[in-house]
Amino acid sequence: MKLGYNEIMIVSMYFDDINDFINLELGVKRFQGNMERFHFNPIPLDEYSRKFFPGIETFHIYNRKDEMFGDGKIFKYVIWYTVKYLTYLKEKKKGNICKNIEYTKFDRKEYGNIIPPEVKSLENECFKYCYSLTSINIPTSIIKLGYGCFYGCSSLKSIIVPKSVSEIGSYCFSECTSLTSINIPSSVSKFGDECFYKCSSLTSIIIPSSITSFGNNCFYECSSLISINIPTAISEIGYGCFRGCSSLTSINIPSSISELRNYCFSECTSLTSINIPSSVSKFGNECFNGCLSLTSINIPSSISKFGDWCFNRCISLISINIPSSINEIGNWCFHYCSSLTSINIPLSISEIGDGCFKECSSLISINIPSSVSKFGDECFYKCLSLTSINIPTTITSFGKSCFYKCGCEDELKKNKKIPRNCFKW
Repeated sequence: MKLGYNEIMIVSMYFDDINDFINLELGVKRFQGNMERFHFNPIPLDEYSRKFFPGIETFHIYNRKDEMFGDGKIFKYVIWYTVKYLTYLKEKKKGNICKNIEYTKFDRKEYGNIIPPEVKSLENECFKYCYSLTSINIPTSIIKLGYGCFYGCSSLKSIIVPKSVSEIGSYCFSECTSLTSINIPSSVSKFGDECFYKCSSLTSIIIPSSITSFGNNCFYECSSLISINIPTAISEIGYGCFRGCSSLTSINIPSSISELRNYCFSECTSLTSINIPSSVSKFGNECFNGCLSLTSINIPSSISKFGDWCFNRCISLISINIPSSINEIGNWCFHYCSSLTSINIPLSISEIGDGCFKECSSLISINIPSSVSKFGDECFYKCLSLTSINIPTTITSFGKSCFYKCGCEDELKKNKKIPRNCFKW
């Protein structure tokens, strides 16, 4: 197929710089004069390249720093970079065109809460602290909601995000305390940090399968959220993601997740069960801290580490299996698990950290393997029901207050190898 003048003009519109245009005309004789046929500039121009496009009548400004030319031949400008709505109105009066219009906080204060149809994005914090805003129509021209866009809109009850939106910024709906429902289209791929932070009236949310990650503290203190579906496309759950979701009773983690980060389900006080897939290898610090209703949890053999305070104050947890894959149990890991009656420590563990079983007041028995060489400070502090414990000869370090007010304290005092500060506070 032989390209004509019109076809080569269309192709050359995708060239990157002036050298591409020059080389075309030098290399193919019949395409000489291609640049002269353009009535607009397909690339940003400078003083050198301007002379190659003598027929320009409409000048396209691609970037804020693009060079402008007042040579009398140009009668219209097309602005491609993002401009405020106010700037767009001024340019429109001059007969110019703006391709990317953003509605800013200033624009909203000047022109109101109704988003004009020409707007393509909402500026960061555009509607922040609009306390009286109860509903809003987001036009289908919008492709981006900036971070903190509706932050603190405490009267906003529901919102429909159109399919045109591909990006929802961090803090976008933070502290929208009256928000009960929200529609998320499949065009969105990510929830930013604290996206629904403290949306305390949000009872449910449908997560489209297009979402691949939840940001840090994404649903923090969504205290009315009863259930949530996590799509299999999700590969990352940020730290503190469901922290303080006190009405959440159960949740299913897809096999696409490899780590439950710090504070992930901390203070989910109604959570009774959770399914952990074998893809997960680590529980972060305070991962299940304060899950007061959690009675049991399956620990797959893929898990290698429990973070610090991991099951702290899981007061309903009766038993737990620690697989042999676990090589580290963090400090204060089972602190105040007051219903825990027994536990088996696998041979993969070499150290029991500070406060690990502190105030496990119902703990009756525990098996300490010969692989363990150290007990941390306050390790079995106030384990009132623990009447006996085996101390393997491999233990070389006993932390202070290790057996303070432990049920077997008197029996252990007979063991002269155990330092006396183990029984003192």
